[in-house]
Amino acid sequence: MKTTPHTATRKVSDGGRLEEEVSLEILRTAAGLEHFLVEGLKVHGLTMTQYNVLRILRGAGTTGLCRNDVGARMLSPVPDATRLIDRLIAAGYAVKDKNPDDKRYTTTRITEKGLRLLNDLDEFILGMHQSRFGHMSESDLTSLSNLLKTARKQP
Repeated sequence: MKTTPHTATRKVSDGGRLEEEVSLEILRTAAGLEHFLVEGLKVHGLTMTQYNVLRILRGAGTTGLCRNDVGARMLSPVPDATRLIDRLIAAGYAVKDKNPDDKRYTTTRITEKGLRLLNDLDEFILGMHQSRFGHMSESDLTSLSNLLKTARKQP
């Protein structure tokens, strides 16, 4: 088999493979970002997963989404989206609407209270992202974003 740049084992200074080093750097960066955001959201009484669901519901607009559609759009899969949504409903951030034609089908929508919370958090979250990436040029950020999208594509 002929070795190409994509199939060759590329070495790095510590003797490991370059792909492994890149994976570890991505994981370290993601863990740091997640910790930073988790701590910031905790002050506002939200978990990352709850914040993610509220953002998804805000994007769905007034039509809302069914539980399965919310789950499919999550950054990380959750084992029990129903319980998560029920907690947001209990807090007044979301509501469920039953379909009059099919009682088994419910749609979840964000409430005005949920929208106010997200609107209040928008500047805070943007500031958190800027504190982590503001030192990078627009060109570097665009390149990094594109590279990460490419890395997620399966060959």
